[in-house]
Amino acid sequence: MGTTTFTGPIKAGSVLNTTGTTPGTVKNVGFVEMAQTAAITQADTATAYDTGICIPANSHILNVQFLVETAWDGAAATISIGTSVTSDELVSAQSLGTVGLASAGPGTSATRVGNWSDVGTTDVIIYALSANTGAGVGDLIVRYLQAENA
Repeated sequence: MGTTTFTGPIKAGSVLNTTGTTPGTVKNVGFVEMAQTAAITQADTATAYDTGICIPANSHILNVQFLVETAWDGAAATISIGTSVTSDELVSAQSLGTVGLASAGPGTSATRVGNWSDVGTTDVIIYALSANTGAGVGDLIVRYLQAENA
């Protein structure tokens, strides 16, 4: 199967400009949701790990998820996600101690919430950092609106 690549951001909708006040005359164009994934292991992420995911500048992060195939183990079966080797600018200490789909958020940190709202004026690489080494295996999924804040 072929793929199509756009340089984005991509917007879709049938009414480009508002010309009235009723549905069909009010602008309904919105951003297309994007996603990038990376296979990760607890062993690889025991030190700050560049996942290969790069989010475009001025993007708005919608969701960070983990599809856990083998549960993280050890004293602290958690992972943090960030935009530097510190690896906690987006998600801090998300538990991955069970198999399945885990969703993570920014928590109550105003700084992390701000980083989700707008990643900043340059592209950002996504890093992962587990609390300890172990046998955990899964996929990291990051969903975002590309350059929504540009």
